[in-house]
Amino acid sequence: MTPLVLSQPASSWRTRLAAGAGTAWRATRPHLLVLLPILLLAGAVAAGVSAWNASRTNGSIAALEAGRDVAVAPDAPAALLVARTKFLAARDRLEEAEPLLESLDRSGAADGAARARYVLANARVRKAFDLIGRGELDKAGPQVTLARQDYRRALQARPEFWDAKFNFDVASRLIRDFPEFDRKFGDELKAEPKQIWTDIPGQPRGGP
Repeated sequence: MTPLVLSQPASSWRTRLAAGAGTAWRATRPHLLVLLPILLLAGAVAAGVSAWNASRTNGSIAALEAGRDVAVAPDAPAALLVARTKFLAARDRLEEAEPLLESLDRSGAADGAARARYVLANARVRKAFDLIGRGELDKAGPQVTLARQDYRRALQARPEFWDAKFNFDVASRLIRDFPEFDRKFGDELKAEPKQIWTDIPGQPRGGP
């Protein structure tokens, strides 16, 4: 006859499981005690590096805002790239700012890219007004065209960017007042942002 196998009490299994867990803990405890200080040190180092980078970035931004020329790497944080763009735009060094916009685009920093393009477009419009005042329309035209393109791109990234909407309208009115700009220098971005003044009651509705 086949012998009858009786199941062991549940308490016996729990006792064995607890004993196994205790054995495993005693075996791994020395290793954990060795690894714990290393892990804590690595975490402290990472936090320190992060804090140092943030402090360095903030220091560079403060220096640029104070008017000191600070070199900025293409892979710098978006806030620093925007600060550098502002510094260059205020000094009519617009060509130097273009690579910064490309870096912002590559990094996917949509908000930073929108702010940088807005700053650069404003500088171009100021330059265009200055050139128009001196009667140098051939030089003013490209600045207006590029400004409109940058305002558009800023609005594509941030449709609610009210200041960009307003200044885009100003640049568009220059095209209307000086139609030779559009004929000579052709705006490559023909599609206007849809309903550019939507939900802003009482404001002018731009567009040439």
